[in-house]
Amino acid sequence: MSHSLSIKVGQKSIAGAKPDNEDYLGVYIPSEDTDDAIQLDSKGITVAIADGMSGSDGGKEASQVSVRQFIDDYYGTPESWTVKQAATKILSALNTWLYSQGQEKYGTAKGMVTTFSAMVLKSQTAHLFHVGDSRIYRLRGKDLVQMTRDHRVWITNDRDYLSRAIGIDTHLEIDYRASSAQEGDIYLFTTDGIHDFVSDKEIHEILNLNISDPQKAAEQLVKAAKNNDSNDNITAQVVKVEHLPEPDKTEFYEQLTQLPFPPDLKAGNILDGYKILRELNASSRSQVYLAEDTLSKKTKGQHRKVVIKTPSVNFEDDPSYIDLFLHEEWVAKRLSSPHLIKVCGADRKRTFLYTVVEYVEGQSLKQWMADNPKPSLTQVRGTIDQIARGLRAMHRLEMIHQDLKPDNILLDKFNTLKIIDFGSTKIAGLAEIKSVVEHNAIVGTANYSAPEYFKGESGTNRSDIYSLGVIAYEMLTGHLPYGEISPQRASKKKFHYTSARQYNPMVPEWMDVCLQKAVNPNPEKRYALLSEFVADFSKPNQSLLERNASQPLIERNPLAFWRGLALIQLIIILVLLYLYAK
Repeated sequence: MSHSLSIKVGQKSIAGAKPDNEDYLGVYIPSEDTDDAIQLDSKGITVAIADGMSGSDGGKEASQVSVRQFIDDYYGTPESWTVKQAATKILSALNTWLYSQGQEKYGTAKGMVTTFSAMVLKSQTAHLFHVGDSRIYRLRGKDLVQMTRDHRVWITNDRDYLSRAIGIDTHLEIDYRASSAQEGDIYLFTTDGIHDFVSDKEIHEILNLNISDPQKAAEQLVKAAKNNDSNDNITAQVVKVEHLPEPDKTEFYEQLTQLPFPPDLKAGNILDGYKILRELNASSRSQVYLAEDTLSKKTKGQHRKVVIKTPSVNFEDDPSYIDLFLHEEWVAKRLSSPHLIKVCGADRKRTFLYTVVEYVEGQSLKQWMADNPKPSLTQVRGTIDQIARGLRAMHRLEMIHQDLKPDNILLDKFNTLKIIDFGSTKIAGLAEIKSVVEHNAIVGTANYSAPEYFKGESGTNRSDIYSLGVIAYEMLTGHLPYGEISPQRASKKKFHYTSARQYNPMVPEWMDVCLQKAVNPNPEKRYALLSEFVADFSKPNQSLLERNASQPLIERNPLAFWRGLALIQLIIILVLLYLYAK
C-alpha cells in the first residue's frame, strides 16, 4: 500500500525572560481530503521559524510577516517552478519589503529585521532555506546534525552581531540546501533562546527520549532552556517524517488508465458532446480530429470548432506513453500566451482518454516555408519574434519545449504564430517529484535538436534557443546550418557551421554572426536569453561583430578554413607537378 507525504509536528514558543515574544513559527500541510490534495504532491509541506532581531524596533512584526507570507506566497507560485526558485523569489521580495518598511516606519536599517529558517518537504527531498542564527537540526538514527550555519560574527567572547538577516539590507544572500529525506527523520527548528542554552548533547537526549512524540519533545526543549537560565525568547519546532510518497507502480498505472482509450472515430461520431467532422492526422502514436463542440454557444450560427487528440491503442498497456500523453495536457493548461496553443474541455466530464485544444484555422510553419521559399528579412524577423514570445512564456515557468520545429508551429488566418505539442516539454518543478514511471531521454527531431541532447545531457532554455536559431537559418536559406542529421549518427556528428550568406547573399553579415552564436554546438557559447537573440537578430550588434572578426578563421568559419587550406594544398601540388614535369 502506498502512502502520501505526511509528518507529525510538535511546537512550543514562549517569551521566556523577555516581556514580549518576538519569535514566530508556522507549518502548512495541504490536506488529502480537500482540493489542496494536489498541492501535497506538487508543492509539498512547508515549515518555518523566525526570530525578530534584538534591538530591531519592528522585530516581532518582521518575524510574523516573514513566516506567514512565505507560507502563503509559496503555495501561490506556479507548480512548474522549482522549490528553490519559488522560495528565493519570495524571500527576496520579503527582504525588499521589510527593508523599505523599516526605513519608512522607523527611519533605520534595523527597523524590521528577522532571522529565518524554513524547510519545504516535497516528494522525497527536504529543501532548506536559511538566513541568520535560528537553526535546523536533523536527527537520523543516532546522528544529530546541524543542517544550517549561524550567520553570526563574534567581536569578543560576549559580544556578537548578525552578519545576515532578512530586512537588514537591500541585498539578501540565502543559504539553500537540498537533501534526501527518510521516513523516521526528525527535523528540529530552534531560535537562539534554545540552542545557546541547551547543548547539542542535551538536545540529542531529549529528542531520543521523545522520538514518537514531537509535541512532548518541543515542550521538554523549551523547559530545558528555561531551566538553563535562557535570557531570550524560547522556541522549538519538532517535525517527524512519518511517510514519504512511494506509489506502487500498479496503483499509479491504474490511476493513469482510469479512463479507457476511445475507439476509432469517424465523421459524425459524438464524443462527450464533440461531433467529429474529419480526421486531420494519424500516426502510430495518436490520431487528431477536427470536431464541433455541440455544447458550446453558437457564434454566427455555428458551434466552435476544436481539435481532439486521441491516444493510439498500440500503447494501451504502456504506462510511460500514457504518462506523457497526460503530461502534454498538464503543461498546456498552465500556459497563457497568444503564441501557445490553448487547451479546452475543462467544462465537462470525460468518458474516454483524450485531449482537446483550440482549432487554429491556417497552416503549419513548415507548409508556409514551402509556399514561401524566399521570405523577406522582415517576414523572418517577425516570425522569430512571435515564436520567441511563446517560448518566453514557457521559460518564465521553467518549462523547456524541447521539440521546437516548423511542424510544431501553426500560423492562423491573422498571421499569428502558435507553438503546439508539449509532449516533450521539460518541467523543472515536476523533475523534483519522484515518479515510478520511467522515461527514456526525450529528444525532439534531430535536425532541430541541440547537440547536448545527443550526448545524454539535460536541456536548458539555451537548447530551445538553438532550435529557434535553426528555424531562422532555414527560413533565410532553405538549408540547415549543419546539414541533415541522422538520429542514429547524431552523437558522432561534427558540427561545422556553414555561413548563411553562402546560400543567401542577401543575409547581412551581422545577422549571420547572430545565427552562428544561436546555433553554437556548445551551449555555453550560445545566447543565454531569448531577448538577447531577438535583439541581435533585429539589428546589428557591433560588439558581437568585432568579437567574431577577432577570432581566428578556424573558429569563426571552420568550413571556410579547411576549404581554404585544401585549396592551398592543391595549388602547391599543382606547382610541384609543373616543376617536376619541366
